[in-house]
Amino acid sequence: MLAETGDTSASIQVIAERADVGFGSFYNHFDSKTELFEAAVQDALEEFGQTFDEGLAGIDDPAELVATGFRLSARMAESHPELMQVLRRRGLAHIHSHNGLARRALRDVEVGMASGRFTPVDPTVALSALGGTLLSLVELRFARPDVDGDEAAVNLAEMVLRMLGVPPDDAHEVARRPLPDLA
Repeated sequence: MLAETGDTSASIQVIAERADVGFGSFYNHFDSKTELFEAAVQDALEEFGQTFDEGLAGIDDPAELVATGFRLSARMAESHPELMQVLRRRGLAHIHSHNGLARRALRDVEVGMASGRFTPVDPTVALSALGGTLLSLVELRFARPDVDGDEAAVNLAEMVLRMLGVPPDDAHEVARRPLPDLA
């Protein structure tokens, strides 16, 4: 239901019926509807993270991993608008998650710092900046559909790389590399 419509107002009874489980069974797994929806979002982000891992496995440059992951995440506003609508409202709660896209972004930032590709700073702070920038871009894509979302993502990916210490010319080139096909 969340993936189809983004509607979080459905009753627990409707959710239980849709899942073909008894009403009481719901409470064997979740304390509230909010907990169910949070679990659904976390599961979806983990699934995307696994897809990203598979599709980006051949990329060794941490800067390209961060830029590509950023751009592909931004594209989810078109490919999975219902999920991204939920993240518009609750995304800050997922920036420092221990799974999904956040865990992978933190890993890539840490590798970039350890390799000298990125300027050493607190990786958690860098993740905050990266996640906040991404959530801002998602908001932009919904609020201003006239803006070219892919071009905005490329420009922001370049800015993120520069923020991480990648030289401007290099950041410009890396942010514009072709995206892998994750289909």
